[in-house]
Amino acid sequence: MDGVHDLGGKLGYGAIDVDESDVVFHHAWEGREWGISRCARVPGCTIDWWRHVRELIKPEDYLNRPYFDSWAQTDLAAYLNAGIFAMDEVISGKAEAGHYMAEEAPPVMDKDAVLAQDRKNAFRFDGKVESEPQFSIGDTVFTSSIGHDHHTRLPQYVRGKRGVVQCHHGAHIFPDLSAQGIETHQHLYSIVFEAAELWPEAKGRCDRVYLDLWESYLSGSDANE
Repeated sequence: MDGVHDLGGKLGYGAIDVDESDVVFHHAWEGREWGISRCARVPGCTIDWWRHVRELIKPEDYLNRPYFDSWAQTDLAAYLNAGIFAMDEVISGKAEAGHYMAEEAPPVMDKDAVLAQDRKNAFRFDGKVESEPQFSIGDTVFTSSIGHDHHTRLPQYVRGKRGVVQCHHGAHIFPDLSAQGIETHQHLYSIVFEAAELWPEAKGRCDRVYLDLWESYLSGSDANE
């Protein structure tokens, strides 16, 4: 969706701090939140649905909350949506008897279980499609200029732009539909864009931007022609 989370290429938010510390967790609670998010997984909650929920955070919250604080807010909303607990329980800090039957509760995995599941490729997103790839390496392509009100991995700053196919990665789960509970695969490509194509002020510079984009984001002709 087109929201405040999609800040790529926009001015007015200050310079990016490239000298930021390599410390992952600045406070103990951040590590605990990471652990909760990784281990207490919501049944049926894909990474794309989780990202869509996070994108629904109000702009004033999204821009001012610490990174892992927005994770906590997203997890809370996902747990409420899944019926794992009710808002009254959140407010009181106490579980209500009988709200969620033990046999219905989602599995809570410890660290070793999470790592073991990762090693078994539990999070593979590649797959197969019957169709042949529409584009080949070296083809000139144009990105869609149209956004929508749900999750998408097509950034605003690259919409309606011309690029060249750099690589074909096979078929991967299409995130736009995955966020809506529909699992389907599309061909995925690495597309290279000249910086001047994206930002006119970069004219004469040799910088390039590489993006992995799904096939339905692309066409072989400029929609503005």
